[in-house]
Amino acid sequence: MAFLLSPSILSADFGKLEEQIEIINNSNADLIHVDVMDGVFVPNISFGFTVLDSLVKYAKKPLDIHLMIVDPEKYIERFARYHPEYLTIHLESCIHVHRAVSYIHSLGVKAGVALNPHSTVNLLQEIVSETDLVLIMSVNPGYGGQKFIENSLQKIRKTHELVLKSNSHALIEVDGGINSDNIKQVVSSGADIVVAGNAVFGSADIRKVINELKNSI
Repeated sequence: MAFLLSPSILSADFGKLEEQIEIINNSNADLIHVDVMDGVFVPNISFGFTVLDSLVKYAKKPLDIHLMIVDPEKYIERFARYHPEYLTIHLESCIHVHRAVSYIHSLGVKAGVALNPHSTVNLLQEIVSETDLVLIMSVNPGYGGQKFIENSLQKIRKTHELVLKSNSHALIEVDGGINSDNIKQVVSSGADIVVAGNAVFGSADIRKVINELKNSI
């Protein structure tokens, strides 16, 4: 089962940001996951445009930007300037999801829609055929290092069924608490992209862990 691995830069050592991104550049990772948090939609603040300006100078892998912010529509154009592979908004924070997805597409970027753990897959029915990515949060968003919510496996399977039923081309991404112990279950349940944070950057050998995760299926 082939899948893409997207290490989450949120778990990186920001005192060694350039060095750690260079490791990712020279690894088997496929994307770089960028969690943008505003301290309102989620109970944490991560980083904004200044850090992203530095990040894009170093990153050679495509960016996978995940907006965990209120009123994401206000910032879509600004984030699209970084030319990410995916720009993902949360269904829970966006009043006009279809309009936002269309706007992202109009800027030449692939659009994703994310769901928090408490949100049901049924909420995606009217938008899944328009999206390029569905992001299933397998922890409550806001902090790295949380334990994987086991019910997420069932949710991934339901999302996979919805994608097929809707004739959607959307990939399924899963983010939160994924490591070598559960990645096989996550992928076999239907995940196309796996986000890993602490499992990667918490290791003394980042490249080795990436290889192990990529070869674990």
